[in-house]
Amino acid sequence: MNTLLLALIRALRRHGWLRFLGFAYILSSLGNGLTQVIVFSTLLHWQASPATLTLVYLLSMVPSFIGSLWGETLCKHVSPLRILILTELLGLLALAFPLWGVLWHNIPALLAVQSLEALLSGMSYPALTLLFKRGLHHDELPAATAMETLIFAAHVLLGTGLGVLLFDVMSPLHLLAIDALSFAASAVLLLASASVFQVLTCHPEEKATVMQKRFWPTLSPLQKRSVMLLPALAAVGSPAMALLPALAQEVRPEDPASLALPLLFARSLGQLCGPLMLDARKMQRYGANNRLWLVCLGGFIGGYFLLPLSAGSLWAGLVIIFSAHVASNMVFALGTFGVLKHFPEDQVARASAMTWRSQVMTAAFFTGITSVIANNLSAFTALYSMSLLSLGGVGVLLWVYSASTTD
Repeated sequence: MNTLLLALIRALRRHGWLRFLGFAYILSSLGNGLTQVIVFSTLLHWQASPATLTLVYLLSMVPSFIGSLWGETLCKHVSPLRILILTELLGLLALAFPLWGVLWHNIPALLAVQSLEALLSGMSYPALTLLFKRGLHHDELPAATAMETLIFAAHVLLGTGLGVLLFDVMSPLHLLAIDALSFAASAVLLLASASVFQVLTCHPEEKATVMQKRFWPTLSPLQKRSVMLLPALAAVGSPAMALLPALAQEVRPEDPASLALPLLFARSLGQLCGPLMLDARKMQRYGANNRLWLVCLGGFIGGYFLLPLSAGSLWAGLVIIFSAHVASNMVFALGTFGVLKHFPEDQVARASAMTWRSQVMTAAFFTGITSVIANNLSAFTALYSMSLLSLGGVGVLLWVYSASTTD
């Protein structure tokens, strides 16, 4: 089976710039994960209010909306690799805020770094998509999806995992020093990637005509479907993901932490493994299969619905959540591939930025409604109502933008 992992290995062997980029973003993601652990752990140590912790979650997501607008604009005038190098250097400078916060017990400074990291993530996403489109052959695009999966895994498994293990062993200042080294090394590796990067596809003559038109009305039904599917996934997935700690609390009220933390790890592991199981040669066929999308999303929701039946059993809960996120992130990989596949080079940065903004706002909206229902009724009531509602909406979306429509 020609999995995404094998496709990535072949692309890494063929492209030196991709090897440098991969190492750079593994280090950068490790640093981002460490920053997040420092911020959350420090706030918990200071016994920050629940409102403050909720604000941290929102600030780690919403500013990326603005960042994606900036990234989309920069991609029209600046090389995507230069944008990525810029975001790494700005990320390094942003570490002054957690340093300030830790030394002077300043909570707003800790909140500021979360906002800046979200802003920089939004800036880098369109540039990264454009870079993959320019630097990879048409049949190598599945490798880009695998690379994005590994970058995400580095953030969660390496950055967050290492941060949790080291927080009680090392001081926050030492962790910040490791964090700074990761950003600096990432910038150096991106410079090395820029020195060997070769553009494989570039059609500047098409840009002037495309940019003069309104974007959305000019898209084909298949392109509109590609843009809308990842926000649809955010609508289905964000209520369940936001509620996971609260669900663990209801399943095992006597000791929720002993269930919640392993479930969060199982969730991350499933998110990593799901995309890598797909057959790279069949990505376009999978992406056009409405039934597969609904089965995967239904399996994701069904896994969370089964969590109460685990009766607090750790191993049963781990299998359920791992399987649920294998299914959901297969859908995520297909949606990411769809944007790369169905948009030409001069539109892909704009399309990916639009997709990113839609995901952020959809996740924020559905998470907000879910929190209100959970606070007033129960976590499981919120999960059942919002998940079924969003799954029905995705079904309608898939029917309206039928996969049988071609460019």
